[in-house]
Amino acid sequence: MFPLVRELAGDGIPVTVTCRVLEIARQPYYRWLACPVTDAELAEAHLANAVFDAHRDDPEFGYRFLADEVRDAGFSACERTVWKICQANGWWSVFGKRRPRKTAKPGTPAHDDLVRWTFAADAPNRLWLADITEHPTGEGKLYVCAIKDVFSNRIVGYSIDTRMKARLAVAALENAVARRGDVAGCILHTDRGSQFRARKTHRALARHHMVGSMGQVGSAGDNAAMESFFALLQRNVFDRRRWTTRDELRIAVVTWIERTYHRRRRQAALGRLTPIEYETIMTPPTAQAA
Repeated sequence: MFPLVRELAGDGIPVTVTCRVLEIARQPYYRWLACPVTDAELAEAHLANAVFDAHRDDPEFGYRFLADEVRDAGFSACERTVWKICQANGWWSVFGKRRPRKTAKPGTPAHDDLVRWTFAADAPNRLWLADITEHPTGEGKLYVCAIKDVFSNRIVGYSIDTRMKARLAVAALENAVARRGDVAGCILHTDRGSQFRARKTHRALARHHMVGSMGQVGSAGDNAAMESFFALLQRNVFDRRRWTTRDELRIAVVTWIERTYHRRRRQAALGRLTPIEYETIMTPPTAQAA
């Protein structure tokens, strides 16, 4: 700030007033005014010039080799001082730093896309879609994972949690299996999120003899049928008002899915029937009994 004080003093503003406003002492300013550049700063500037020259001549050298070069040029500098100068100016070896070896186990591979934008099924429990959405509350974000049966557009399972972990997807899957019973051979189509690629999710699919399917990276249309449901949830629940607590939003989501979406909201794709009505009419009595 000392150059600013000097500039304001040249415009007629007293040094005392400027120092009081800037909350700085006058004595250091006058010492700086008598000697703007100290001997230590001047020596460091010369050393930085020597380090830069050595780095320009040999960009492959790290700071230790640069310290050797400047010492050969007649400067007295330790490696730590040269490292500080290199860090401040971004002068590093072109080879870069050695990356540590990864010790984590590789993740599970992604599933192939078995749907390919064909969101249709001729019977229940043939094709399910799953995705995760979130919404903020006064207590923090709330995450919702939902699974939809393409046959009737019914939400066959869902889970709500405060963290977006793999257990969120597994809980929704277990909830769907508990409701639907025998789901062997059913395809679960998702995006390539880490929650659906987790080992827990893969083990849950294998436990229930289900088949995984995943859309392509960065292609929202690969799971568009599920995104349409979340768009309805956004308009009808999330954006209706500001939610103070997570419990309020949790109750509102469950109420809308079970009472409104399943039993009151008629869909053109289902012949103006609700998901519950469509399954009741289109499912054979033997399957309903099962």
